[in-house]
Amino acid sequence: MKCFKTETGVKITGVSDLDLAQTLDCGQSFRWAECSGGFRGIAFGREVTMRRDGDVLYIDNCDENDFEKIWKPYLDLDLDYKAVRESISALHPILSEAAQYASGIRILRQEPWEALCTFIISQNNNIKRIKGIVARLCETFGEPVGSGYGFPTAERLAVLEPDDLAPLRAGFRNKYIIDGARKVASREVRLENCRTLPYDEARAELMKIKGVGVKVADCALLYGLHRIEAFPVDVWMKRAMERLFPDMTPSDFGVYAGIAQQYIFHYSRMHPQLFK
Repeated sequence: MKCFKTETGVKITGVSDLDLAQTLDCGQSFRWAECSGGFRGIAFGREVTMRRDGDVLYIDNCDENDFEKIWKPYLDLDLDYKAVRESISALHPILSEAAQYASGIRILRQEPWEALCTFIISQNNNIKRIKGIVARLCETFGEPVGSGYGFPTAERLAVLEPDDLAPLRAGFRNKYIIDGARKVASREVRLENCRTLPYDEARAELMKIKGVGVKVADCALLYGLHRIEAFPVDVWMKRAMERLFPDMTPSDFGVYAGIAQQYIFHYSRMHPQLFK
């Protein structure tokens, strides 16, 4: 993989196992929008547009330094996903099929507070509504970034009251967002520690926040802290497990359980006939 400067940003050659639609629009992050053959979004205080052409990835409004420090880790480009697929495909024939079907998915390395907050918002919600609430949160309390707004910090939200979030139209989630912001800002909940704590302890740390249960904690750990052993189970994944893997539990998927979960989730969503 090599990075070269272009007139509008950078191009990275030798990129494999990356489908931008599967990765950026599969429910991991809620800040990307499809545009002219690519995706535009904001993360870590930067606004960029990404597009693929064969094994070349183009990132506009980006330089080589930002690619190395922000976008290469964000897209998890250092992990050999081909080797991961080979490892987990041996576990079950349906998982092998799902892994090949969704082979372009990578697990994003998002900013931990953003991932935690957006999955608090995701509770009992659909992707369109989640994106709307997150957009209003950023527009109302975030700093301007390019043509949009960055994600507001925990410190920015911690000084607010739940009623201050009324413009978001997030309902009962307002009090959970504020509780999470206050506990993260005060370091009562130490997000960075959750990268290295034993998994059950990391999950328990996040569950100190009101409204954060097992599923939200698992999502925050997987998408914000790159705990790829996490295996979030929502209603859809519960159905998929019962129908496709009735004799398996999340722990059976091993150290790459979170990647397996994404393959299963995408495969199941795209094959609704399996559940009729």
